Parts: sequence; structure tokens; C-alpha cells
Amino acid sequence: MYEMIRSELTDAVGEGFVVTSNSDKLGHSVDYYWIPEMWHSRGLNNPTADFIVHPGSAEEVAKVLKIANLHKIPVTPWGGGSGSQGGALPIYNGIILDTKRMNKVIAIDTKTLSVTCETGINAQHLEWAVEKAGFSTMHLPASIACATIGGFLAHRGTGVLSTKYGKIEDMVMSMEVVTPQGEIINTLPVPRHASGPDLAQLFLGSEGTLGVITKVTLKIHPIPATRKFHAFLFKDMHGAMTAGADIMRRRLRPCVIRLYDEPETKHLIKRVLGIDKNGAYLVFGFDGSEAIVDLEMAEACNICREQEHEDLGTEMGEIWWENRYKFFYPPYMFHLPQAFGTLDTVATFANIENVYWAMKNVVNENFQQARFIGHFSHWYEWGCMLYARFIIDEPPADPREAVALYNKIWDMSIRAAIKEGGVLNEHHGVGLKLGRLMKDLYGPSLAVLTGIKKTLDPNNIMNPGKMGFEGV
Repeated sequence: MYEMIRSELTDAVGEGFVVTSNSDKLGHSVDYYWIPEMWHSRGLNNPTADFIVHPGSAEEVAKVLKIANLHKIPVTPWGGGSGSQGGALPIYNGIILDTKRMNKVIAIDTKTLSVTCETGINAQHLEWAVEKAGFSTMHLPASIACATIGGFLAHRGTGVLSTKYGKIEDMVMSMEVVTPQGEIINTLPVPRHASGPDLAQLFLGSEGTLGVITKVTLKIHPIPATRKFHAFLFKDMHGAMTAGADIMRRRLRPCVIRLYDEPETKHLIKRVLGIDKNGAYLVFGFDGSEAIVDLEMAEACNICREQEHEDLGTEMGEIWWENRYKFFYPPYMFHLPQAFGTLDTVATFANIENVYWAMKNVVNENFQQARFIGHFSHWYEWGCMLYARFIIDEPPADPREAVALYNKIWDMSIRAAIKEGGVLNEHHGVGLKLGRLMKDLYGPSLAVLTGIKKTLDPNNIMNPGKMGFEGV
């Protein structure tokens, strides 16, 4: 039967695009989730797919899903493999649907200011193509060099400039989606309408459990005439948070605000930027025409000066921008054999400090072997995102003991965040890592999501076992 299914898949996508080598299976069994990385480093085996399939179009995706439905084979979509939540791991074997052959820029519309592309395209490649036309996607996350656009859509990803330009879902005009039963559908051509519910928002953030997004039209933006930054150091995080929140509450339009708590300022900011000071580091930027930028920048600086502060000036702001991606790469980023996790959440300004302290206290009071640091990296009119991390320099040698400790930190920290008005996650997604906590967040309304899943995917082939949905 194995060979018969391989023949069917080969007929669907073409010779050479169904791969079963051990090296390919291994490469698709580890993403940036700590547990499979640790498991592999300890010489243990992660679950692998039976087939890695590389479709070249929505039509080929539809054929693969119809075959999978016929034989009731699990299908796990795979983009760049850079996700941190285990959302792309083939935990029930089956088919890995690798989308990277679908990598074309289809059209750039300079009247509407939009770009239409296939979702397997590398995000940096898309940005370069748009920049050649004189524009930018303004979606510039740290993972831009290794992630696909489809991965951002699947997890509601956020870029560095989200405070002004929005998250990926704010940039979507329309999408093409292949449903679990192999139907190719398109959402409406505009993102704002009163023509019923917005289907695009149903598939955004569904992490491959409700279908495969194969094409998208995204907003693009003129490259601004100028982009300027300024940095301040505050006595403590509360003063810095008040300043940052006031910038947003007074409805200025910064392209970015980032606030580092005292521990992260002391250790990470010192190492990356060379600022050896105690306090909380706040940096923000504005872009657009120079006259407007200068006016907004002056007002934002005045707001910061209302708190106890040290003005670090424009240079320390510009240095942060130039080094913004360094935080996520060696030697600054945490890596094995350390155990680490990004406890990112988001809450309103009324709740976000309580969320921070609740999570920090859980880690510090219950896990003496762990350190807790955090920064606030995506700000909105109503609140901001906490990018908290726990780090364990010497996790247990036994891999199962290490996994149990890792999961316990997540369980207690996320439940503390939910209790104070936070959510499971802001932009990395739910995946395998946090699926068990969906019922804590959604309560009885999780049944609505489960009902949608069962209707669209009656054979439960699409990324089963993720986002709190049942396995096979």
C-alpha cells in the first residue's frame, strides 16, 4: 500500500517531488521548538513523515489533499521550518506538505499598493522584489531570512514595525485557500466589507489545521523619506511602561517601540549595544516625511521626559535599529544545551504590567534553576506584547525529566498570564507546545472552534494534534 500511495502522490505533483530519504525526513522532523531540538541532540528519534511532498501549485495541493482524505493520511504543512511551537512537526507521520516550490511573485499593483504572491516564498525574497519596485512590505521580523509568507499567515506573525503597519493579518487583502477536502476557494478581494463574515480571518492563525493558504495579496507601502529613532533609560520598568503607553494613548504613530526590563537591559542590552547602565531601556522610532517625523518625535520625547529618565539620544536609538536582529543570533541568542522558551503574550495597558509580574513571579518563585527576562516589543493603541523568556543553563540530563520541567514552566507561566488578562501567545502561534492550554483560554467557546474544524476537516487529516485539536 505504501508504494501505491507514493505512486498516487507522484502522479499528483510530478516525478522527483515526492521524497522519502532519511535525510529529508530528519530535516522535516525538527523545527525551532526546544523539545525536538533537545530530543535530537540527545540522540533520540523524533517522529518523521512517511512522505515529503513538494507541490508546485494550488491545484497540486488539492490533489494531494484528496489523496490524503481517501486514505485518511495526516498532512502537515511545512514552510521554512522556523516556527518555535512545534506546529510543523509530523507527530502522526503521514505527509509533510512542503510549500517552498510555490514561491512566485505574481503581481505588484502600484495603484492599489499591493503584492500578490504564492505563500511558499521566502519572506526576504518577497521584500527584495517589492523593494525593487520602490515599496516595502513593512513586515520585517527577525525570522525574515528563513521563514515563508505562509508561515507568517498560519501563525499571525508580527514584524518589527507592527506598531504602525500592523501584524500580518492587518496586511492581508485576500487569500487563496485549499480546504482539507481539496476545494480551492478565494476570500473576497477586499479586506473591508459588510458582505458577511470575513473568511480570511478564519484561516489566518489556523496553523494548517483548517486548510492550506496557497496565495495571498498583501498591502505594500512606500519606502519612507526618513526613519528616526530615540532612546531613553528609565529608573524602572513602570516609568518606562508609562512613557511608552502614553505615546500610544496620545495617538502618536511610532513605527516601533521596544522596552527592555531591568534584567534584560543589564545583560542583553549591555552585550549587544554596549550600554552598561541600570534601569529600563526604551527605544522608539517614527518614519514618513521628515517634517511629520520631527514633530511626532519631539512630542514623544516630551512624553518620556515626564518620567524620571536619562536621555540617551538619537545615536543610541539608531544603534538599536542597526543591531535589532543580533539579539536573535549567536552569540547573543540562547541555544542548546540551555533550555529556554519565549513566553510571549499580549494584554491591554490596564493589565500588561500585572501579566509581567505574574509570569516573572511564577518563574522566580517556583523554578530556582531558571532566569526570567522580558521586553515589550509590539505596541498597539490598546496595549502591548510581552516577549518574556525563561532560561535554564543546566537542564536535567534525562531528556524526559527535562521535558517535564520545561512543560511545567510553560503551564504555570501561561496560566498566570491568562489569570491577569493575557493570552496564550501573541505572534508565534499555538502549535503542539501550547495546544493543551487552549481550553484554559477559550473555555466553552473552544467547542465552536472544534465544530468548525470537524466541518471543514471531517477526516481530521490537517495537522492533527495541534492547536488543541484531537489527534488521529
